[in-house]
Amino acid sequence: MLRFGLWQGNPLVGDIKGNLSGFEQVIRDHANGMIDVFVASECYVTGYPVEDLLDRPSFREEIITELKAFAERIRDLPPVIIGAPWPIEDKWHNAALFIQNGAIQDVRGKYLLPDYGVFDDSRIFSKSGLPGPMMILGHKIGVMVCADMWEPEVAEALCEAGAEILLVLNGSPYEHDKLDERIGHATARVVENDVPLIYLNMIGGQDHLVFDGGSFALSRSRQLCMQLPQFKASFASLEWNGAELSGKCTYSSEKLVNDYQACVLGLRDYVLKNGFHSVLFGLSGGIDSALVAAMAVDALGADNVEAVMMPSRYTSKESVEDAQSVASLLGITLLHHDIDQAFAVVKKELGTEEYGTSGALAEENLQSRMRGMFVMARSNMTGALVLTTGNKSEYATGYATLYGDMCGAYAPIKDVYKSSVFAMAKLRNTGLLSADHLGVDGMVMPERVISKPPSAELRPDQVDEESLGSYEELDRLLHGLLEKNQGLNELVQQGFDEEFVRKIIHLVRISEYKRSQSAPGPKISRMQFTRERRYPITNGNKLI
Repeated sequence: MLRFGLWQGNPLVGDIKGNLSGFEQVIRDHANGMIDVFVASECYVTGYPVEDLLDRPSFREEIITELKAFAERIRDLPPVIIGAPWPIEDKWHNAALFIQNGAIQDVRGKYLLPDYGVFDDSRIFSKSGLPGPMMILGHKIGVMVCADMWEPEVAEALCEAGAEILLVLNGSPYEHDKLDERIGHATARVVENDVPLIYLNMIGGQDHLVFDGGSFALSRSRQLCMQLPQFKASFASLEWNGAELSGKCTYSSEKLVNDYQACVLGLRDYVLKNGFHSVLFGLSGGIDSALVAAMAVDALGADNVEAVMMPSRYTSKESVEDAQSVASLLGITLLHHDIDQAFAVVKKELGTEEYGTSGALAEENLQSRMRGMFVMARSNMTGALVLTTGNKSEYATGYATLYGDMCGAYAPIKDVYKSSVFAMAKLRNTGLLSADHLGVDGMVMPERVISKPPSAELRPDQVDEESLGSYEELDRLLHGLLEKNQGLNELVQQGFDEEFVRKIIHLVRISEYKRSQSAPGPKISRMQFTRERRYPITNGNKLI
């Protein structure tokens, strides 16, 4: 019998010493004779993705030095399987290391190196050969690294060489329904090879990615016999009697809740891992900024969140009231800075009225950019990190102002379509969505914020849907265009008006330059701007 101690942890990219120290503490906390081997996830030593840090000789030297020191420190503790970049025959591999008796005893490198979507492993690491199992405490353990589980080849090779159980170390980022897909591939490997499988994933935000955990185990009979929470650092022990696994499932949740939690975790880790403690943003009285406010409070606590209401002559009385209501419900500080006097001075200095419709557009953008200037100046004075509040529908169509409402360091709802913003807001108003969220348990925004027609309020009687159509129809179109990579003819065949499709395709194409300058935000979809949709900014193809 083997008892696995599984650590679903949250490493910090680049902090080799800190990551190993944290795992060592986990080992010492649970090294009570009940665990035979401790396991941590893919590239846990360095964090993941490590990107070009691995090109630096000093970083490579630190990996080797710190791992050897770690091995010596845990000499008298149970053995460990841990993911790390590691040299094999003078080439660096994404590897799993077996550590016992104060030394690295065995190494297995990653065979399949993904180079699609957010992944560029083939650029960073060398490809390993098909692995054989590791001999660990008298058992042949088939250790795989992440993508090696997604195709049958590696598991088949391991089991043909005698592997009795499959153990997969993962750094798999969150997407809609990704957990179901992981379980599907794992089930296929179990069925093909008639062995149980343990899938250990990491958690945490890393720039534009969120790792959601959700680690699990499957018995030989394909039963889910263990599942850890998503978005939460967790430790679990799992018994394997040489044939079957025994453990317990602790988690289930719906997709929209997971999406919200991914945004909160991404926000929290981006702020804290980069050495900030508080955030700042413009609170307009609209639904986007209200949802960002709720996420910020859930991530960091009300005391670390500050909002600024910056009305102009076009800001409605209702918006001012709604911003105050959101701030009061969440318990955050709300500052008021009327921009109208400054707007009038700059407008006159520029002579915008002499330029007709172009001047009117300049006036709209001017208000947005003045607000951006105010929040950035406030950030300089307080040290708070500025959040932007734009959603995916706006980023897609360019319905956002460079150096205005796009101004900031992190965009929590950048990958959330506007229709999902409404759904998330309604859901969050029902209460806290996770036990570790720090906000109030209950309504966080008045109903009017959700029900009123969205408006940028940059000109009289402005309503978003006059320019973009209904958000429900727009988002269905954008989902087909962006997530499914569908073209004009396919979209028209689905019933969309051809003129409308051409308009949205045009807006998406000409807005590439804006998105290339936008702040990072947490990935929750199959297609995240800038990382997974790498279109040329200069592009003469009218149909994308």
